[in-house]
Amino acid sequence: MYSTPTLATRFARNTFVVRSETPLADDQMRRAAPSIFAEGKHGSRSERYTYIPTIDVLRGLRKEGFEPFMVAQSKSRIEGKTEFTKHMIRMRHAGQVTARPEANEIILINSHDGASSYQMLAGAFRFVCCNGLVVGTVSNDIRIPHKGNIQGEVIEGAFRVLEDFEAVDASIDGMKALELKPDEQRAMATAALALRYGERTEGQAPAPVTAEQLIEARRPEDLGHSLWTTFQRVQENTLRGGQPGRTVQGRRLHTRAVGSIDRSVSLNRALWVLAEEMRKLKA
Repeated sequence: MYSTPTLATRFARNTFVVRSETPLADDQMRRAAPSIFAEGKHGSRSERYTYIPTIDVLRGLRKEGFEPFMVAQSKSRIEGKTEFTKHMIRMRHAGQVTARPEANEIILINSHDGASSYQMLAGAFRFVCCNGLVVGTVSNDIRIPHKGNIQGEVIEGAFRVLEDFEAVDASIDGMKALELKPDEQRAMATAALALRYGERTEGQAPAPVTAEQLIEARRPEDLGHSLWTTFQRVQENTLRGGQPGRTVQGRRLHTRAVGSIDRSVSLNRALWVLAEEMRKLKA
């Protein structure tokens, strides 16, 4: 677990993230992701661009019992633009923090400079390894463009995501109940390898790591043959990096963590869909 909630750590060239075991206070979030608190849109946006105040949505979800435990924000080299760039908040309900090994999350993505639409997703957080999953196919993906009178859509979207948590829990329980054979685990890791590094055709250099490395457990709690534990190992090794490998030229390296907000969300969701399809095939 992370024990330094006020430390904002750079995990990609132009992105910062802060995580905490306890709910983040506004001043902690402001230091890592000031655009959450933007009071308007960036000057480059036209009059047709509708400003969606992230902090108001966050405060509304706090009234429903949700608290932020992780924030991330893209930085900008353009002077004065960092206060408006893309940001992400992961929120968990206070009652779920210790109730079970996983907690449901609302993932909120927004920007005030035209870099993205307003987006809300369902997620799950696994406490033992700090894995933050993004749910793929069992939940609504709420996307609202910054146009027109959209306040009602923003509020409705939040409740639609809340309604998805029952389906998310059922999907996780289904993955925990299914055992995978070694060749099925390797097949899942091979597919994840292609998602992370692209398909490798004949004559191309291999990916920097192997499918077998993606199945390796980082802690005793990850050992096991269930679809859920396999998914957890593959997801963490794919996104968090840190595994020894080799470049195309044969030089030694350690794989990098996936840093950007967009890439992390899209790859995370693709891995969830992969696990869901495996669950359907095995059920």
